[in-house]
This record gives sequence, structure tokens and C-alpha cells, in this order.
Amino acid sequence: MFLSPMMDPARTEPTNVCHVVALPYPARGHVNPMMNLCKLLASRQPEILITFVVTEEWFGHIGPEPKPENIRFGTIPNVIPAELARAKDYTGFLEAVSTKTEAPFEEFLDHLEYPVFAILADTYLVWVPGFGNRRNIPVASLWIMSASVFSIFHHFNLLEKNGHFPVEISERGHEIVNYIPGLPPTRLENIPTIFYETSKQNLHRSLECVGEVSKAQYLLFSSVYELEAQVIDSLQAEFPFPVSAIGPAIPYFQVLNQSASAASTTTRLNSPNYYLEWLDSQPADSVLYFSLGSFLSVSSTQMDEIVAGVRNSGVRFLFVTRGEHLSDLFKDGCGPCGDDLDQMGMVVPWCDQLRVLSHSSVGGFWTHCGFNSTLEALYAGVPMLTFPIFWDQVPNSKHIVEDWRVGCRVKREAGSDYLVSRKEISELVKRFMDSDSDDKKEIKKRAREIQELCQVAISEGGSSETNLDVFVKDFISKSCSYKST
Repeated sequence: MFLSPMMDPARTEPTNVCHVVALPYPARGHVNPMMNLCKLLASRQPEILITFVVTEEWFGHIGPEPKPENIRFGTIPNVIPAELARAKDYTGFLEAVSTKTEAPFEEFLDHLEYPVFAILADTYLVWVPGFGNRRNIPVASLWIMSASVFSIFHHFNLLEKNGHFPVEISERGHEIVNYIPGLPPTRLENIPTIFYETSKQNLHRSLECVGEVSKAQYLLFSSVYELEAQVIDSLQAEFPFPVSAIGPAIPYFQVLNQSASAASTTTRLNSPNYYLEWLDSQPADSVLYFSLGSFLSVSSTQMDEIVAGVRNSGVRFLFVTRGEHLSDLFKDGCGPCGDDLDQMGMVVPWCDQLRVLSHSSVGGFWTHCGFNSTLEALYAGVPMLTFPIFWDQVPNSKHIVEDWRVGCRVKREAGSDYLVSRKEISELVKRFMDSDSDDKKEIKKRAREIQELCQVAISEGGSSETNLDVFVKDFISKSCSYKST
């Protein structure tokens, strides 16, 4: 067990501290929104103490990150083998998290110096609601994907009843699902791929996680209410406890007071944000930002086509790569540390994504449609080229293109082996980044409308701001008051 130096277990202070434990699922796309939510809670309720519990591996990743003084880190052992922790075996990883984290977490709680009044846990930690009930600790479940995806899982019985599970997507993907409460009509090929592409064990675990939410005392979505109002209202009508959207659960609070185009005063090669200086030198709305997330990737053949297509398009680009061979493919005329600010593109191993998306020179985002990335693009008002790979990315792509109308598809949703050629990509990128085309003007207009919707939601009196305040008052404060009496 580890506790950050800010809180020493040997300290003798009153034990009536309003102490909340946050427990994210150990994956980047889950840890980040949980931490963003905790930072928001800590800022509006300075008297609470939040212990953010991660595995020792994840503490190594996020320990140095800045955080409010009333958030501290705690760790549990790495019960997950290294090869699984690197997400090489999704089924084994999910199974290990589901079965091997409860015991060390319980031991961790038993050694805390302050009693725990409430637990904020990722929905994918299936055992937490039952654990909280046994320990008489209220649990708030945080779902970090869209509310629509949650509703599809919650109404799985309707898919079975209507003959849409099990199903062969290649033959029946065009069929319409129009019976899930609050969900707009969607083709069967646009439901999460876990229903038709992965093992039954993965689907069983996911359904179990959603099913266990009924044992919690609160359900939070990292989404924005106005984006999925009908779905959220339908779910609220089915659950006996509050269901709230508090998103976008992204670090917008870290960029609100920053100039999105502010570059480092040091030389670009010595600055961790050297890419911002390059963005500063580019025309407005001229750069296509490219990222496929931190977990999944595409085949090397498809990546070759993407790289060639983008280069052939003549469009300026910023590529984020996790160590693939992109630097070699892009070595002429761009690179991670070229000195020429006139180069057409840049390849970087990492970037501050929200800050990049908020930059005035960025006019498009090629995205895998992970929900966190989707929310960041919506908040920044950036049109998207969707390239979903797996899981909830497919329905997210459908939302982006069909429901919110802020993007275009690069690849079709069904047929994961379909190879998009460099010629197709080049032509699509050129059209998409043409600011003078009527289609792009319409998408940009719609993206600005969604951006305003997100900004209103987090402003005073907005839906997310109000829901956060209600959550603090009706869940956290009441939990602490009840335990203190």
C-alpha cells in the first residue's frame, strides 16, 4: 500500500474527514476521465479528501501529474501480469481485473487512517457495487463511454427478443435497431463490436458490469446531457437512484485559462511542447490532426495506405504515433524534430491532445472515435474523420456522422478487414480539409454549435455544472453526514 506524502497515516487528526475513494479501471481511457472528475469534485468541495487508488504500474504513469492538494494517490499491487497490463490479451486483462483486484483493495481500505464515506468507481469494476453494500459504503458508478452504449447493454434482452443476438453482421448489418428506449434508430452494424466480434466471455463480463450497476447508489456518465438527452432520461426512468451526465470529463479546466496557441519560450527541440510552435506557424484550419488512441491500432498495411494517402493529399498534418514506423515513412519533409517550420507535417510520440484540438490551425481530426477523444473534439469544435477500430468506437462514429453531423467516415463500420486505399484517403482528406467546400462549411457550422452546447453545459447554471453540484450535495455530502452521525 502506498499513500502520497501529503497524508501520513501516523498523523493524529480528527477522523470525521469527508473521505471519498476513487477507483478507476486500469486503462488510460478510464483513468483519465476518473481523474478529471475527481479534480472537478476537489475544486468545488475543498473540504473533502479523495484517495485515488491505482495499481503500482499506473501510479508510475500518473504519479508525477499535478493535482489538487485534497487528492492523494493510493496503490494496490500489480495483480495483473505485465503482458496483460500491456493489453496484449484483452480477455485475460478483463478477467484479471474482474477477479483479482477486490481482495487487495479491501486490504487497502482496512489500513486507511480515515474511514471511507463513499466510493466512486468505474462501472467496469464489476465487484465494487456489491462490495460497497457489504461494507455499508455508498457507491457511485462512473460509465466512461456514451450513455447510448450503456443503454444497449442494459437492454440486451431486447436484442435477443428481436432476433438481433446472436447475428451475422456481414449478412444482416443493414437491419435497423429501433426499439431501445431513447436511442435513435441505428443499423445493427453500428452497435458495439463486442456483440459480434469478440469472445462470449468478454460480452458476458460487460453485461455483468452493467447489470451490477443496479446495486450502486448513483450512476454518472462522462457524456454531456444535451448530446444524449433522450437516452439519459429513459435510463433515469428505469433506475431508482439518480442518473446524471457530468461531462465532458476531459481536462477543459486546464486549458480554459491558457492560450491554445501559446508555445514554449525555449527552443522547439528542447521543449516538450515543440509541436505547438510548429502549429503556431500554420494557417488557420489547415492542419489535420491524426491519432488512433493509446490502446488499439491498425495493420501495418493499412497504416502504409493512410500515410501515403495523407502525404499525397498535400494537406498539412500532425501525427501522433506510439512508436510505429511512421517516422521512417514521413522522413522526407517532416519529422519529430526537424528545424524547418515550413515543413508540411510533424510526427510526435505524444501531445497534449485537447490543447492541440483547441489550436486555431487545426481544422480536422482523424480519430479512432474513442469516447474521450470524441468529447475533446466536440468541446474544441473540430470536425472529425472517423476511423473506428473496435468496441464502442463504432457507435461513436455513427453519432459523429449521423446524429451530431460533425464528421465524415473514412471506413465503413462493418467489415473490419476492408482496406481503405491511399487513393481513397487522399481524395477524402483533400475534400474534408477544403474550407471553401459547402460540405465542410456545414460540418464546421455544426461543430461550432456542438462546441457551444458543451461550453454552456459546463458554465454556471449549465447541465453538467448543475449535475456536479447535485452529486456533491446529494451523494458525497449526504454520505459523509450519514456516516458521521
